[in-house]
Amino acid sequence: MTADVATKRAVFRELHREGCFVLPNAWDVGSTVRLVRAGFKAIASTSSGAAWAMGREDGELSRDTILVHLRMLCSSTDLPINADFEAGFADDPAGVGANVELAVATGVAGLSIEDRTGRELYEPALAVERIRAAREAIDRTGEDALLVARSEGFLIGRTQVDATIARLTAYADAGADCLYAPGVNDIAAIREIVAAVAPKPVNALLIKPEMRVADLAAAGVRRVSVGGGLAAAAWKGFDQALRMLVEDGRIPPR
Repeated sequence: MTADVATKRAVFRELHREGCFVLPNAWDVGSTVRLVRAGFKAIASTSSGAAWAMGREDGELSRDTILVHLRMLCSSTDLPINADFEAGFADDPAGVGANVELAVATGVAGLSIEDRTGRELYEPALAVERIRAAREAIDRTGEDALLVARSEGFLIGRTQVDATIARLTAYADAGADCLYAPGVNDIAAIREIVAAVAPKPVNALLIKPEMRVADLAAAGVRRVSVGGGLAAAAWKGFDQALRMLVEDGRIPPR
């Protein structure tokens, strides 16, 4: 590795200034190396992909396990790594702040904080304070790590665009550098989100096959990620080959 952490963070922040880039999600060193070879400019982690690779379900990995995982990803590439840091591994703002400082120390160029616990969203005031605590924690480190605030309503059936926008704009005011509402797939709604938080950048999730990067870019999205999509595809291929081995005694061609 030749790029130092400060350089990775500067490169990552510059990517968010204009245009649109794809931020694919890796779950281990092998997937990271393949994404580097494919020519991407930055990579994100995925909590679900990491959990599946360790025989667990999304949300079951501990904070310390994720911190080790992030150090491993960061040390495996010169590209910037954006951390899927789930909900910050704490409910209270002080706990979120303390954990964010630990995440920054792994060498990530950015990290995201979710606004839900289980199947429920945090109350708006608490959710905002959690983002503000994350912002203050990054500032205390003196590092230029990018803070992404995620509003998770669409993933748990709370699909009111106005309510999601209200949360995202509040998170932007609390210091988030980039805003992200995974699960929103309607282009008109995505345009509304982009306009509401402008000039801050928006991340969109490719969650349906009919969604295309070009369409999201035209809607003003600055970066596009895939979440656990690539990991899920990899495991689907594994399961198909496993069924062939069990049922037919053979495996697919390499």
